[in-house]
Amino acid sequence: MNYRHAFHAGNHADVLKHVVLLALCRALTAKPAACFALDTHAGRGLYRLDADEARRTGEAGAGVARLQRGRHAWIDAYLAAIDDCRSQHGTDAYPGSPWLLAHALRSVDRIAACELQAEEAVALRAHLGRDPRLAIHVRDGYAAIRALLPPRDGSRRLARGLVLIDPPYEAQLGEFDTALTAIGEALARWPQGMVALWYPVKRRRDLQPFQRAAAALPARSALLLELLVRPDDSPLRMNGSGLLLLNAPWRFDAEAAPALDALREALGKTGATTRADWLKPPE
Repeated sequence: MNYRHAFHAGNHADVLKHVVLLALCRALTAKPAACFALDTHAGRGLYRLDADEARRTGEAGAGVARLQRGRHAWIDAYLAAIDDCRSQHGTDAYPGSPWLLAHALRSVDRIAACELQAEEAVALRAHLGRDPRLAIHVRDGYAAIRALLPPRDGSRRLARGLVLIDPPYEAQLGEFDTALTAIGEALARWPQGMVALWYPVKRRRDLQPFQRAAAALPARSALLLELLVRPDDSPLRMNGSGLLLLNAPWRFDAEAAPALDALREALGKTGATTRADWLKPPE
């Protein structure tokens, strides 16, 4: 596996993923019962935008650096989380998904973060290993679904929570088959859990087989959220990204649509578009 997220930290795809992730966490913590989050492809948890990798691509400059407060409450919450991260780790720190989960969830909640790359896992443990709520697993995240679901905290079974699947897509469109199989297993083992799959968008029409398969998954609902920062007219670049949400919170589409529009206005070029559509509407 050659992918290194440090080159892409803070880009438009990260912004979409993390803005929505925090909104899902707020929905989970709105109820008092403890919840569980599984991050299957966790990375190192904390990045630096002044590092050589990030500076070499400059992707954060067209992503998180372009956001401003006051556009939408979801964006404000994301920027507040980044401010909190930087107050702890320095002005160029940037939080990955495990850090954001630890930031957004409560003392009663539990988190499992899986990272297969040894170097990234060492960094993840250095950054978050002291958090008693968080268990770090140096293992394949897809296989961890079988091992860690349904979640338990000691003798207590945790009924509510989220599985975040954010693979590198080195297999390109072939990754969708692997991810959909894993999602099906997650839903079979934990039917009430939410699942969020991040995916890149080059050409939307290439994703139609994936979307048909996603609509057939054994979930109560299936929602697609997408942000394209430019037209999807080239298969050679990532023109945007999306999230497939299974068992999304009630009316999450109505809350997400204006947030996506605000992100499009901040990050998009001519021809940028958004999408918030049910593949399977909630019953």
